[in-house]
Amino acid sequence: MIDLRDNRYNRDLPRGRPQFRVWRYAGLMLSYQCNASCRFCYYHCRPDAGGLMGVEIAIGAWESLRRLAGNQARVHLTGGEPFLFFDRLSEIVREAHRVGLTPIESIETNGGWATDESIIRERIEFLDRHGMDKLKISWDPFHAEFVDAQTIRRLVDTTREMLGSPRVLVRWEPYLLEPIDIQAFESHNRHSVFQKTVTEHPIRFTGRAAGDLAEGFASVSTDELASSRCLDSFLSAKGVHVDPFGNVFSGLCSGIVLGNIQHEGLDEMWKRFDPIGQDLVGRLCREGPCGLLPEALAEGYSPRPLYAGKCHLCTHLRQFFFDKGRDWSIIGPSDCYEQSR
Repeated sequence: MIDLRDNRYNRDLPRGRPQFRVWRYAGLMLSYQCNASCRFCYYHCRPDAGGLMGVEIAIGAWESLRRLAGNQARVHLTGGEPFLFFDRLSEIVREAHRVGLTPIESIETNGGWATDESIIRERIEFLDRHGMDKLKISWDPFHAEFVDAQTIRRLVDTTREMLGSPRVLVRWEPYLLEPIDIQAFESHNRHSVFQKTVTEHPIRFTGRAAGDLAEGFASVSTDELASSRCLDSFLSAKGVHVDPFGNVFSGLCSGIVLGNIQHEGLDEMWKRFDPIGQDLVGRLCREGPCGLLPEALAEGYSPRPLYAGKCHLCTHLRQFFFDKGRDWSIIGPSDCYEQSR
């Protein structure tokens, strides 16, 4: 059984200081590819993105999480859009079921694939039989740019009939009850709806969300962010996300690679992780994103007058270093960064 003091950082920590928590969940990202390109996406997922998680990577991450968290280990399958690769999704859940790693806490989808009721029933029956606990459906004004409400209603109605309402969760379901036909809106009107949505349901401004969407919420200067540290975010992260190439991200901090599951299990990664001792992570924990500013300015970075918070600043700085080709293996993979520059 893992003890908190098995971690390098916790071992030397003075009594009474916040400890590094054990990771208890892992989100396995089957691919960065998605039928949507939502403006709030933390990972820059899009139709032409790549990657497809191998069964061995998924099972390896799953098994090492169980070694780390025991019976409290929770796994959800996500993307991108995992149902674009249903054959691979099926292989993973079948193998997890075979070796006794189920139940799967949830599988996440934007529902764009659910155009035929017979396909819905066939796929959900298979997933239910192989240990899926919940289906999580993402639908909101952002997803509505790419998936219509009728498709989502078909998926919700069919799966709730099959699984029961408690096992089918719709993110921001009130928007489905009174859907907005966002596809009929002009661009500036869409932006107004998105801003209202984020005001009502705050998000992190990282990944694509740190682009135009964040600009509408930029209200703090770098001077005001100077005291914003990231230590608490890393210490209190309840789990990780593992991308299709095996890269491991803390919580929702996309684009900051803690390690790779192909080289090291989550249990060993957790044991050696020292948020103060790491290179870029250590600087973020000690000084916050503003700790990266002097180096960025020396290399020609042009700061914005205002940012939407520390995640916005951090993402903007990491994008700058990525564009510069900076050899920081912790900044990656390329799929998490804007490629159009």
